[in-house]
Amino acid sequence: MTSRVEGLGRGTLTTAPAVCRDCVWWQSRGNRTASKERWMERAEDDWGEWGTIYHDDDGSVLGSMQYGPAGLFPRAADLPAGPPSDDAVLVTCAYLVGGAAEWVEKSLLLAAIGEARDRGARALEAFAYRYDAGETTEERFLVHRTVFPRDFLDAFGFATVREQGRVELCRLELAGLAPVEQGRRSRVLRVVQEAFTPAPTPMPRS
Repeated sequence: MTSRVEGLGRGTLTTAPAVCRDCVWWQSRGNRTASKERWMERAEDDWGEWGTIYHDDDGSVLGSMQYGPAGLFPRAADLPAGPPSDDAVLVTCAYLVGGAAEWVEKSLLLAAIGEARDRGARALEAFAYRYDAGETTEERFLVHRTVFPRDFLDAFGFATVREQGRVELCRLELAGLAPVEQGRRSRVLRVVQEAFTPAPTPMPRS
């Protein structure tokens, strides 16, 4: 079995990290708790699969990411620096497992960018937090799962829409990006793997 990124929906939710299966934090607002089942039905009718799941070579899950039209996530209107733009696909959260957090998150975000571009979205948005220099990888990628490190998004070309304190709403315009070919998830994963795989060490000559 090889590493793969697959869509997140009702048919694959059982393979997502356990904490993600019933979570409706982004789907709810105030004291009202949304129904996950009704939300999934609406999301898939209006948009389709609403995220991705990253599987390792042995089939184990290393992470998942949730995204979709900003209107599907009422909680975003209450966050500092919100609300997101009506024309954007919002990346809401990433749940990562293990020591390859940044690599996995890069793979998932690239897949989200490709999918949003293929579906004709104008932009991708996400909430970000400006960490101090030298902050640990665990703090940046594993503690706060609903906001992204600002420098991480900067590497993809996201620009700040507005900010409040250390929190920013960031936006990546998709109009100038080339469409992603069919089989985008496999291609994205391969590109990221190639970029992060160390070059072979030259063998000494005898």
